[in-house]
Order: sequence, then structure tokens, then C-alpha cells
Amino acid sequence: MPAQKNQTASLISGGAKLGEPVPRAIIDTNVGSVGIPPQPGFNAEEEIGALRKQLDALRKQVAEASGKIRGGARQAARQTEATVKLYPVSSLMIVAVLVGAVAFAIAGLRSPPPRSRYERMLDDLGTLYGRVRHRSG
Repeated sequence: MPAQKNQTASLISGGAKLGEPVPRAIIDTNVGSVGIPPQPGFNAEEEIGALRKQLDALRKQVAEASGKIRGGARQAARQTEATVKLYPVSSLMIVAVLVGAVAFAIAGLRSPPPRSRYERMLDDLGTLYGRVRHRSG
């Protein structure tokens, strides 16, 4: 018959003591541990290098896009210049019509809406009523 052991194993295996606050972390019930598991090694130089590569790629994309926009603007300017050289009178007429349309649109927005006879009569009656009321008061 084997000898009996009188020692009992402690439920707390070193580390945290009873009554201490439990840190907010992962609780692993399989192992019985509380805490954040060890994270893989973090190399700041590698992360910064990857970010620099991404930044360079973005710069290249922006440069390409701006080059395309500049090219399109140059082409539109050349086409406009050629049109004005070939058709100077009709170009001036089109510009005058466009400016006139914009001027009419702005003037239409700023002018008061037309008033009907009925609204003018109501305003006149209101003015008359105000004068009569002021005399009697």
C-alpha cells in the first residue's frame, strides 16, 4: 500500500492572491490563467518600412492622377483656342449668350416675385386700417 500524502495542493498557484482585483483580460478556463497571452514580437522598423512603402505607392498614384488631369485641362484649352481661332465671331456670340443667360438667372433670383392686384389691394387696405387705428388711438 502506498503512503498517504498529508499535504494538499494550493488552489492558487503563485501569482495572484485572494482579494486582488482581476485584470480585464482574457480568462482561459482550459489552462486556468488570467491575463493577456504573450503577443508576437513587434518590430517597429518593419512596420515603419511597410508604412513608407504604402506612402510611396499613394504618392505615385496621386502624381499619376494629377498628370492625367493636367493633360486633360491642357487638351481642353488647346481645343478651345483652336475653336476660337477658326470661328472667332460665333465663339464670341456663344460666350455672349452664356453670359446673358447667367445674368438673367441671377437677376431672376434677386428680383421680388410679381404681386397680383389682390395682394396690392390687401396691402393698401392694411395701410389704411393702420392709419385709421392710429388716428383713433
